[in-house]
Amino acid sequence: MGLMPVTDSMFMIPESREQPMHVGGLQLFDLPEGAGPDYLGELYRSVVQITDVAPLFRKRPYRSPLTLGQWAWREDEQIDLEHHVRHSALPVPGRVRELLALTSRLHGTLLDRKRPLWEAHLIEGLEGDRFAVYTKMHHALMDGVSALKLMQRSLSTDPDDRDVPVPWEPRRGPRPERAAGGGFSPLVLPKAALQLTGDAVGLLPTLAHLASDALRSQATALPMQAPRSMFNVGITGSRRFAAETWPMERLKRVAKAGDATLNDVVLAMCSGALRAYLLEHDALPGSPLIAMTPVSLRDEHSPEATNAVGTILCNLATDLEHPGARLVAIRASMRQGKATLAGLSQMQITALSAVVMAPLLLNSVLDLHKVAPPPFNLVISNVPGPTEPLYWNGARLTGMYPLSIPLDGQAMNITLTSYAGQVQFGIVGCRRSVPSLQRLLTHLEDSLTGLEDAVL
Repeated sequence: MGLMPVTDSMFMIPESREQPMHVGGLQLFDLPEGAGPDYLGELYRSVVQITDVAPLFRKRPYRSPLTLGQWAWREDEQIDLEHHVRHSALPVPGRVRELLALTSRLHGTLLDRKRPLWEAHLIEGLEGDRFAVYTKMHHALMDGVSALKLMQRSLSTDPDDRDVPVPWEPRRGPRPERAAGGGFSPLVLPKAALQLTGDAVGLLPTLAHLASDALRSQATALPMQAPRSMFNVGITGSRRFAAETWPMERLKRVAKAGDATLNDVVLAMCSGALRAYLLEHDALPGSPLIAMTPVSLRDEHSPEATNAVGTILCNLATDLEHPGARLVAIRASMRQGKATLAGLSQMQITALSAVVMAPLLLNSVLDLHKVAPPPFNLVISNVPGPTEPLYWNGARLTGMYPLSIPLDGQAMNITLTSYAGQVQFGIVGCRRSVPSLQRLLTHLEDSLTGLEDAVL
C-alpha cells in the first residue's frame, strides 16, 4: 500500500501505553419501534458476517529495512471482524454515567498494531430504550473530520432505510481510479523534496511576517507563549470522558450579537469554563491560556482523504474576568490567525502547522514537558457535523460525541461537533492529571449563560 505520508506517521512515532494515538466517537441511538430484545445482537451478527472489507479497514502498519525504517501500510489478508467489532452490555442500571465510564476505559486502551487500527463496540443496556456505538480509529488512518464523514456513510435520513452499508464495507458504485504507481518507490522522495523546498522558501516570509505581527499585536499567538498550567503535565494511560449537548441556536444568537463566528463563541465558552475550573483548583495562570485549533485543509475531490489539517493558535483571554471582553479578544486572535493562513498553499500551511506542533511532539517523545514551556495549553477542535436527523437501520441517532487524544504535557482535549441543530461536546482527560473533569460541563453552561448576559 505504500509508505505512510509524514502527516500520518507522525501519529505512530509518539504512541505509548500512556499516550494512545487514536480518535473516537460515541453515538447514542433510540431503539426503533417494535425492536425485539435481541435487536442489537442480530445487528451485531449481521455486520460481522461481511466478507468484503474496504481497503481502508484492511490497512495495518509495518516497517522494515525495505522502507528504510519508515512506517508504511500493508493490506491485512486475514482480517478478523469479530476482533474489530464487539458486542458489549452496560451494568445495571445502564445510566449515561455507566456508559461514559465504559467509554473512558475503551478509549484508554491501545489498538493492536499487528492488525488494522480500528474497533467498533455495539453497547446495549442503556436506559430509555437506547443503545450506543463507540468507535475508534488510529489517527494515522484518518483525522476527526474524515472519521465523521465515514460514519455518516452508515446513516440515512430515511428511518425506513435498512440497506445502508457499515463503514468497513466498500463504497458502493464504481470506485475512483487509483493514480498510477500508487505503491512505495524511493523515486518519489526527490520529487516530494523539491516541492517541499519550493513551498518552504515561500513560507519563510510568512514566518517573518507572523513574528513581526506578534510584536505589534497582542491578538497574535505564537508557539511557546503559553503559560505553564495544570494541564501541561505528564499523563497516565487511564482516561475520563465527559459529554454534553447545547442547542446551537443559543450559540448563534451570541455570535450574531457579538459580531463573531460560531467557532469564536465555542472558544469563548471553553475559555470561561477553563477559567472557572482553574480558579476552583487555585491554578489560574496570570497569562492567558493558548489553545491550538485545527482547521480542515481537505480536498473534497480526493477519493480517500485521511489527515489534512492546519493549525491556528488562539489567545483564550482567560486572564480577563468579563465574558464579553474574552469574546472580543478571542475574535481578534482568530481573525489574525486566519489572516496568516490566507494565500498559503496547502503544503505551506502544513509546514507552518508542523512548526507549531514540533515542540509538542518533541516534548512528548523526549519527555521534555517537565522542563520546556508548553507550545500551547490544550487543543480545542470544532468538527462540523450533519444538519439533518439520521438513522441506522431504523434507530434514530440522538447524540454523537467526539473523543480525541490527550498527550504527555497536554492532559486534556476538548472536541465538539454539530448535529441536527445541536452542539455536542466531548472532553477527554487523564484521570489523574485532570481531577473532577466532569465539572467542566457545569462551567460550560455557566460560561454560555455569562456570554448571553454580556452581549444579548
